[in-house]
Amino acid sequence: MSLADLHTHTTASDGKHRPEEVVRMARQAGLSAVAITDHDTVAGVAEAMEAGLQYGIRVVPGVEISTSAGGKDIHILGYGFQQGDPILLQRLESLREVRNRRNEEMIARLNGLGIPITLAEVELEASASPRGDGSVGRPHMADVLVRGGFAKDLRDAFNRYLGETGAAYVNPPRIDPEESVSWIHEAGGAAIVAHPGLYRNDRLVLELLDRGADGLEAYHSDHDESMQRHYKTLAKSRGKLVTGGSDFHGTRGGVTFHGRIGHRTVDAAVVDQLIALHSRRC
Repeated sequence: MSLADLHTHTTASDGKHRPEEVVRMARQAGLSAVAITDHDTVAGVAEAMEAGLQYGIRVVPGVEISTSAGGKDIHILGYGFQQGDPILLQRLESLREVRNRRNEEMIARLNGLGIPITLAEVELEASASPRGDGSVGRPHMADVLVRGGFAKDLRDAFNRYLGETGAAYVNPPRIDPEESVSWIHEAGGAAIVAHPGLYRNDRLVLELLDRGADGLEAYHSDHDESMQRHYKTLAKSRGKLVTGGSDFHGTRGGVTFHGRIGHRTVDAAVVDQLIALHSRRC
């Protein structure tokens, strides 16, 4: 069976490896397809698709859109959309502006805790982005905290400061998940609810399926086998797609976040199902 990892991040957002490297690593892992799904940006897709031709692996254009519902971050994955759609690109830019404001607020909270890091340091950490429209995120902030001796490693930085229960966590107003589903559909793509097990809210997950989401990411590095079965069943109960991926970000201080490339996969035939949805919408 040919396998696909449909959730990876690059230096276009908060991954540690350039798009070309991610594609090469996917090929070395024996995959036949990989999706590039950076946070609120498609800045790494063109480089990845070029690398796909070089390494003989199918690259799926993707994005992971940041939304909010009930005070929690909810992420929606988009696949197969028109990459140059000007409306979608403008909308993604607006999300990066929200992300930038959150970064400023979190830095202010860290400073209030006596941790003297600056936004300039965080932006420098993220400066490996392949283009100027990349996304700066919390893992960049975590790298600065670790290097400055304020946290032991990535997990410690998130547990103590940057995660949902962390002392410096900020969750600014964002679009709701249904709106991001509409954005993806309007650009001709397929919309998938990312890592539903992290939300602990199956009612919300089912509502998103009933209101237009095309499927669930049942297979994810933070889902155990019972969770994978559960979300596969939920998706099938609504006649929706079942997808999966590692959510690879790279290794920071010996910690791979969330999992290595290929740690979670689906049959590559799922890619054709996603593209078929795209074709019907174009």
